[in-house]
Amino acid sequence: MRLSRAQLGLLPPRIGRPAYDLDKTRIGIVHLGIGAFHRAHQAMMIEDCLARGETGWAIAGASLRSPDTRDALEPQDNLYTLSVRSAAGEDLRVIGAVRESHVARENPAALLARMAAPDTKIVSLTVTEKGYCHDPATGTLNEAHPDILHDLAHPDAPRSAIGYLARALRLRRVAGLAPFTVLCCDNLPSNGRTVKRVIDRFAALIDKDFGAWVAGEVACPSSMVDRIVPATTDEDRARISALLGMEDRWPVVTEPFLQWVIEDRFPQGRPDLAASGAEMAADVTPFEHMKLRLLNGSHSTIAYLGYLAGYETVSDTVADPDFARLIRAMMDDEITPTLHMPAGANLAGYKDALMARFANPALRHRTWQIAMDGSQKLPQRLLGTIRDRLAKGAPIDRLALGIAGWMRYVSGTDEKGAAIDIRDPLAEKLATVAANAGPAAERLAPALMDIAEIFGTDLPADPRFTNPVLAGLESLFAKGAKQTVAARAR
Repeated sequence: MRLSRAQLGLLPPRIGRPAYDLDKTRIGIVHLGIGAFHRAHQAMMIEDCLARGETGWAIAGASLRSPDTRDALEPQDNLYTLSVRSAAGEDLRVIGAVRESHVARENPAALLARMAAPDTKIVSLTVTEKGYCHDPATGTLNEAHPDILHDLAHPDAPRSAIGYLARALRLRRVAGLAPFTVLCCDNLPSNGRTVKRVIDRFAALIDKDFGAWVAGEVACPSSMVDRIVPATTDEDRARISALLGMEDRWPVVTEPFLQWVIEDRFPQGRPDLAASGAEMAADVTPFEHMKLRLLNGSHSTIAYLGYLAGYETVSDTVADPDFARLIRAMMDDEITPTLHMPAGANLAGYKDALMARFANPALRHRTWQIAMDGSQKLPQRLLGTIRDRLAKGAPIDRLALGIAGWMRYVSGTDEKGAAIDIRDPLAEKLATVAANAGPAAERLAPALMDIAEIFGTDLPADPRFTNPVLAGLESLFAKGAKQTVAARAR
């Protein structure tokens, strides 16, 4: 028996389920990148809005390439189970907010029609940093990106999220409809302004008049999202299906903590997200920096150094006291001084909560998963903090070790000589650099720093950056991650 609308009444009483009539909902949001994070975060909060009677905000989800999510959810009437796990136990809830599943590459016209429909007021995105076809070091559109070149030549059959946004907006303009709001939920610096800059430029490349309309009319509020959502495993599927008494092909597992801070700029309206727990703000930037630097910067450091040390998960890594001390010291001594939070913000409490979240044994958040796409993540998660520290003449020893950990990781071979499965948009370039440099820190470090789309031109020329990174990389090659971390954690 498979989870579906017809089977909702057969669920055990302890399992939550939609508290509204699914047939009375209308799609008001299209979400590009319907992965686990969206389904554990934004879709859950929209579920609460629907349950309060805001029936015009159901979601049409779209995968740009892979059919996996659609294939799993469509036979379940797009229902799925959200599992919230902690050391205290597990709570299960069936989510009904997603009403349609699209696969963009299979039927671009259908997705564009949904985005251009009059009821669509918001198009939100979780397509990861690499999905914006931008230069991470500058935040501008990468006009030489293969997908951008394709989408400029074939606007009716786009490949990129930017291409879909532009084409749907143009269809709305031709139809005399107001533009939808573009809501980025990815880890980009000033994510709304970054997306606005990219989409404005892309639109201008298509047509100057259209570009001027997009620049003047399309709202792109920034937002900050925070929730740890590991990849769903086969063990998760089996456990959750057993608790449901029926099969769910793609449940989502997450932690109790959830945060969403959003700039309140929605010209076509929005659901009452504040009633679902979101914080509506005039400026997201301080919260974004807090999360990108404290959570994501620490996460990436844990991922590279923990993986090299042989730890499979984040909780395994921070269970090592040396790693826990290193990460907390990096937060307190090197990251926190770069933050400028509004009055009343409890940074100490946030950091305490982060350490507890990292240590949650119920979440099997793999270091290898977090390590993906490092070339896109480092500029936002670590390098911005490093630049701020250097501008103040402050040391960066622990932050530099995170960068060195990435360099050791992308060398392609772990401490036991086994190949590392590196997933990154620049994987071929990284492999070539590593092969040419060999396992020698003094050659590998400057060769990787020479990749300007990651490090720019300022950091490779600054010995205050290059020297501690090289020292960290030399130690990782010579002593290994555990000994190196133990020495830095004292």
